[in-house]
Amino acid sequence: MKCEYCEKDAIGYQGFGCCSAYVCLDHADKFVLDLKPGEKLTSGECYFERFNTTD
Repeated sequence: MKCEYCEKDAIGYQGFGCCSAYVCLDHADKFVLDLKPGEKLTSGECYFERFNTTD
């Protein structure tokens, strides 16, 4: 998958209520960057996922 902002390889997915995007290292929110590969975090309407790098 590619980052929806710059087309680099996506490292994760972030969703804030009605807005969501696949993101690269440069565009990922701090919550995505703090996750370990394969880890997910849900908080209220927010969802963060760091893709597993062993895929």
